[in-house]
Amino acid sequence: MIAAGVVEVVGGGLLILVTLYDFFNAIVLPRPSVGRFSPSGALMQRGWLVWRWLGTRPSQPNRREGTLAVFAPLSILTLLALRLVSLIVGYALVYHGLPQEFHPHPATFGMSLYYSTGSLLSLSSADITASGGIARTLTSFEAATGLGLIAVVISFLFSIVTSFQRRETAVVSLDALAGAPPSGVQILEACGKYRMPQQLDRTFEEWRVWSADVLESHLAYPVLNFFRSSHDNEAWLNSFGAVMDAAVLVITTLDEGPVGPAHLMVKVGGHLVEDISWRRHYRADGLAWVEREDYDEARRRLCIAGYRVREGDGPWEEFARMRGAYASPLIRMARELAIAPAPWIGDRSYLPHASRARTR
Repeated sequence: MIAAGVVEVVGGGLLILVTLYDFFNAIVLPRPSVGRFSPSGALMQRGWLVWRWLGTRPSQPNRREGTLAVFAPLSILTLLALRLVSLIVGYALVYHGLPQEFHPHPATFGMSLYYSTGSLLSLSSADITASGGIARTLTSFEAATGLGLIAVVISFLFSIVTSFQRRETAVVSLDALAGAPPSGVQILEACGKYRMPQQLDRTFEEWRVWSADVLESHLAYPVLNFFRSSHDNEAWLNSFGAVMDAAVLVITTLDEGPVGPAHLMVKVGGHLVEDISWRRHYRADGLAWVEREDYDEARRRLCIAGYRVREGDGPWEEFARMRGAYASPLIRMARELAIAPAPWIGDRSYLPHASRARTR
């Protein structure tokens, strides 16, 4: 019995420590924890693979998006419940391994589980009382843990909702310029057609700030990556890619336009892509993932919109080089998140350069 009690105390203590460690890394620590053991992160990634498979079965886009959109909020609630259960079971194991500390002694593990549940959730448990000093200390610590966990989770939920709303406000605002699904060429077309060069400046500035905000929030709380945009024809990743494409086109293809704001947008946006790639273990393949014919068509449309464009092969080569730094990570992430393709973002495996990339 003594050996069994020691095993229960040690096992319960380890379960408590692992749960609190995971809770600290996933919610309290305001930075990504790459390289650290993360049970909740592993569960979320594997859960998403199963959920994505189920969610992409329906043929109707509305049903498909509706199913996929449930994953993020459901995973938050599920992981919270699992952490609570883990703490309750961990403390119950410790209590059951120290029966002499309670009056009356817990006759079964179920009684210890009942006492642990009441302690963590600050509910009264008059059937069993802590009579020893160790039990009283552990009970007080468990009650404080429960209250602290609930308080932190409430703050966490507010942070998640606020970050999501800030992200989606910019996505919806871009709809008027970029269309749905969004396109970098259409952003430039709209600003050129309606003679709004100042709007292009503001768009690059707003999305530069947006990129920095998403960089901080989505790396600290990866669950935000799984929150889908509010409308079926919009996706935050597609909108970001469209703005990056517009900025690169201004830098490489146009003889006019806000080159300075475009460069700043590409620098901060490139930082976001770089950190996403690091966090999700992507490697950029250097391909533009846009065919020369698509680029020439975009240049023709920009001419019609009133822009002066550069001639020759140089602009295309520079465009392909700059886009190659961010295109493949965005496309890969769009596939993993089952985001509907946009004109230049999403599943482009049908293109000729895709087969060349696979043979590398």
